[in-house]
Amino acid sequence: MASYKIALIKGDGIGPEIIDEAVKVLDAVAACEGFELDYEEVLMGGIAYDVHGDPLPQETITVAMESDAVLFGAIGGEKWDTLPREKRPESGLLRFRKELGVFANLRPATVYDELINASSLKPEIIKGVDLMVVRELIGGIYFGEPKGRDENKGWNTMVYSRFEVNRIAHVAFKLAMQRDKRVCSVDKANVLDVSQLWREEVEEVAKEYPEVKLSHMYVDNAAMQLIRDPKQFDVMLTGNIFGDILSDEASMLSGSIGLLPSASIGSKVGVYEPIHGSAPDIAGQGIANPIATIASASMMLRYALKETRAADKIDMAITKALKEGYRTKDISMYDAKEVCSTSEMGSIIANYAAQCKH
Repeated sequence: MASYKIALIKGDGIGPEIIDEAVKVLDAVAACEGFELDYEEVLMGGIAYDVHGDPLPQETITVAMESDAVLFGAIGGEKWDTLPREKRPESGLLRFRKELGVFANLRPATVYDELINASSLKPEIIKGVDLMVVRELIGGIYFGEPKGRDENKGWNTMVYSRFEVNRIAHVAFKLAMQRDKRVCSVDKANVLDVSQLWREEVEEVAKEYPEVKLSHMYVDNAAMQLIRDPKQFDVMLTGNIFGDILSDEASMLSGSIGLLPSASIGSKVGVYEPIHGSAPDIAGQGIANPIATIASASMMLRYALKETRAADKIDMAITKALKEGYRTKDISMYDAKEVCSTSEMGSIIANYAAQCKH
């Protein structure tokens, strides 16, 4: 029987609640498919600061590096906003990504037919949307030097090397080969030198994937096109800051940020997490939507553990739960047969996942 070690980072706010439901679903499909998951919980974020005085303890890095994958909830909250920047939860997360070398952030944006009315866009615009944003995660303006501020100004530097562009481009093209074989590279090459280098290197990588159609788009136009005609996109490839913005925009095509997962992968251990935040305002109320985290667990099975059948079962179970009219509070206004708590939704999906035939 195959056995995998999973580092669990529940984090802050609703993090513990949504991770618990993802584990419930994972255990259901593991039992069904005949493999074992060995979990080890470690701390990151505000809770890690409260316990250790550091948002990213060394133990967390060590355990993660010794694991097959990391399943992560969410971090942060107003409680820690007044701390020095290096002590804030978000700084711990940035360091964590850098330590693990997770340079590629994969964010799928899929519109469920059952929630076609949840989006603010017309149904005919979003029906059938299935795109993947591939965002470079540990370079660009968030990490570039020099950076700083004085009394009158602040400055940051956007830097990319050919090596960094090359490796993220390969991720996008390989994904496209498994999808509709289209890559749209998003940049600002009309005004930024760094984007000109980005575009040149992406075109070089494209030569190795002759079956994939490559297009380029300026980021401002891409932001508009995502709303005007999102179905034109298959894989969107972009840098850190542009990807940060565009992937959040793409998430709203589905109607709720509580539905969409992500994977951060690289040369070491991958991190799988929902794209939403810690939502401390609803923590402990049992109303958080666990679907994004459960879908992230599915991505973990698919990309990290290569347990494709189990991943398919989770994806089918999510769709079935929505089709049967089960909704958490955030999506309860859309054809709800029953409004569920966080735990109830997790149990429903777990039960369906255990029953689904591949």
